[in-house]
Amino acid sequence: MSPFCLKPGAVNVRPKPDENSGSTTIAKPANVAFMEERFYREQEIERLPAFLPAVTYNLAHTLLTRAGKCLFVPIRSMQYMAVLDPEEFIFVDSQNKAWVELAWQHFRPQARTALDERVPFELVYYAPQAAETMKRLPGEFHQALQQLASRQISGTPATVLDLHAGIRPDAKPG
Repeated sequence: MSPFCLKPGAVNVRPKPDENSGSTTIAKPANVAFMEERFYREQEIERLPAFLPAVTYNLAHTLLTRAGKCLFVPIRSMQYMAVLDPEEFIFVDSQNKAWVELAWQHFRPQARTALDERVPFELVYYAPQAAETMKRLPGEFHQALQQLASRQISGTPATVLDLHAGIRPDAKPG
C-alpha cells in the first residue's frame, strides 16, 4: 500500500488491480521518477445528490487540466488529501491514507445554463465519519485549491530585455 516508485524506463511489476477489488490506482510524476498511489474503498454507505459552487468546480477543473491526468490537493487545515481526476474527486484522511472516506462523482456541468451556476454531482460516503467531514470539506477544499493556484507559475511568456550600455530598457528600438 505504500507508494511504488518507478525509475524512467522501468516497468511496473505489480499486477493490475482486480476490477472488483474496490481499489483505485493513480500514477503521478514525482520529480524524475513516477509514483503510484493506490486507494481502496469500503462498501458504499450512502449516496446523496449535492451541488458544488461554480467557482470551486471551475477552479478544480482548471487546475486539473493544467496538471494532466490527476491532481493531488493537500487540505492541510483538515489533514486530508483530495485526489482529482476527470471522473471523480476522492478524499482521504492522513490517518488512513489508502482508504477513501468519501467521493464526489458524476459531475454534470452540462445541467447548468451558465458557467457561474452550481454543478450537480453525487456525494458518496464510504466511512461512518464522512458525513461529519463533509460539513467542513467544501469550504476547506476551495481554500486549498486557491492556495494551490496561487503557487503555480503563470503561463505568461517571459520578456527578454536587451541591456546594452547607454540604452534604457523602456526606450523604443530605433
